Amino acid sequence: MGYVAVRGGGKAIEESLKLLEYERVSASSAWGTDEIENTFPELVDQVMGEASLYAPRLAALALKQAQGSPDEAVFLLRAFRSTLERPYVSRPVDTAQMRVARRVSAAFKDVPGGQVLGATRDYSHRLLAFDLETEGTEELAEKRAELAAHFEEAAEASVRDAAPAVMPRVLDYLRAQGLFAHVDADDADDAEPVDATMVPLSFPAPRSVRLQTLARGMTQAVEALGYAAIRGFGPAHPTVGELRSGRVAVAVDHPLEAGSADDAYYLGSIPVTEVESVFEDEGAADGGAGSDARSGGLSLAIGYGLVFGRAETKAIAMSVLDHCLEHGDARFPTEDEEFVLYHVDGVEATGFISHLKLPHYVTFQSKLSSVRGTRDQSAAESKEACDAAAL
Repeated sequence: MGYVAVRGGGKAIEESLKLLEYERVSASSAWGTDEIENTFPELVDQVMGEASLYAPRLAALALKQAQGSPDEAVFLLRAFRSTLERPYVSRPVDTAQMRVARRVSAAFKDVPGGQVLGATRDYSHRLLAFDLETEGTEELAEKRAELAAHFEEAAEASVRDAAPAVMPRVLDYLRAQGLFAHVDADDADDAEPVDATMVPLSFPAPRSVRLQTLARGMTQAVEALGYAAIRGFGPAHPTVGELRSGRVAVAVDHPLEAGSADDAYYLGSIPVTEVESVFEDEGAADGGAGSDARSGGLSLAIGYGLVFGRAETKAIAMSVLDHCLEHGDARFPTEDEEFVLYHVDGVEATGFISHLKLPHYVTFQSKLSSVRGTRDQSAAESKEACDAAAL
């Protein structure tokens, strides 16, 4: 019986995969990875971030294979990532040297270098653009040329007021004043960062693991838990001190000798979004440069978020959860490491829930036997009670 089920199931699975492929080729046009990458850049960024692999072409390929399902695309890209060798480890990326494309602060109106709004939907009306239904190649070319000419003219007109490509951090101003919570040298975490993709998740987790797990977490899950923390399931309501997005350089040392940054090999740059959120905190504040800690009163604390691409909402939510997990108050679920870190992993969540669709015949038969057994026993006891009452 088991052997027949295995053979029949195997054939059914093969035919199911063929049917899935037939649906894909029948329902889709011959889009290449370039079209997907250029048309859905933020979706590609999301897949790369959750898969922990910067590979835009492969992320677009995974989306094509997954027929647009981000969960399945992340699963595919993570599986591919697990087969790759790791011949080098890059030098630490200095986000202070980011080539900024967008940079805003909700805490200060005037910041060094100025606010750079960049490209954003924050102030759009969220109305469907029905003209996109009929947008063709010629219309795209005309719009592209028109907008390119507009921005060239604007750049020439404001060349004297152009913002610097590399900008100082907004919160350095507050750091210099010693307004942030003081950290004792003995409590500082200077340990080598742990690679969360190479070791099982265990608790308590170092901050490096927490940040990696949040960065590669399911976007909607991170945002939902961050929102929950702000709503009251965690004492966290942030002010975004600085949100910046742009490109950061990645470099590696010579494989045979570790030199200075000037001697490192430049590999390229990757797009990232970085957020530093500010929270009100109790406890001693840092006295500032060359000063002792100031005891008593209130101070400020920072939550940090860094993600691939332009996932700004996720980066803000990540900074909220980073601050929550630093506190670790068991009264709030958003400050429970195990609750947050296990449940934001998209592959873990979708994999476990999806497996519930697979055969569970033996376990369910066991449940049925238990239920029937208790009912039979209850019926027998009731019959005995009735017989005793009749006597």
